[in-house]
Amino acid sequence: MLKTTEAATETKVITIAIVEDFKLTRVGLRCALNSNEDMKVVAEAEDAIEGLKLIERLKPDVILMDLGLPGMNGIEATIKVKEMLPNTKIIALTSHDREEEVVAALSSGASAYCLKDIDPGKLADVVRDVAEGVCWIDPVVAQMALNSFPKVENIGFLPGKSQTEGRVPLTEREFEVLKHLVSGKSNTEIAKELIVSVHTAKAHVCSILQKMCVNDRVQAAVKAVKEGMV
Repeated sequence: MLKTTEAATETKVITIAIVEDFKLTRVGLRCALNSNEDMKVVAEAEDAIEGLKLIERLKPDVILMDLGLPGMNGIEATIKVKEMLPNTKIIALTSHDREEEVVAALSSGASAYCLKDIDPGKLADVVRDVAEGVCWIDPVVAQMALNSFPKVENIGFLPGKSQTEGRVPLTEREFEVLKHLVSGKSNTEIAKELIVSVHTAKAHVCSILQKMCVNDRVQAAVKAVKEGMV
């Protein structure tokens, strides 16, 4: 019985695949992630074709996918991975000067969008969150997408408008939470900003997803940006 209890408390190791064509970046990512006891990089590939073969065979929990791969790009590869292994989580890696890739990636099926200069400790946190089913967008990436989409009048999205008018009836507080969500903040960070409990922040996020008819935070952020809600 004692052995069973000890086994049950062991930390699950998150298996990770890295698909990145720049060797130095791959090495850096591997070293940063493997320094965490709860993570292990099990596969590395320099292009999408090789990466897809390894991913299909090893079925990692999380994939770090470079968007600017040669040949088949990371967006196409992400779509193929989600078709092949729909439960596998993907973190899209992008750079500051690829706004068009960020916009395209927002609908590819990835669970997170990170800039390559992300702090190693923050990346580890993102990997853990994504493995648990949480979606995350780098605040800078969110701003890049926000700048790329044409804006429309957002007055129709203010509280009081009905769905029959083609609007999303968010409350003032939900609208405030949505702004934080688009900026890439987690439930904990939103709770701190609004001085409420994490449970309350999570409840607001769940209500927003339901009212916006989307499945996760990423889709909510994309819809909010595309439709000028923020």
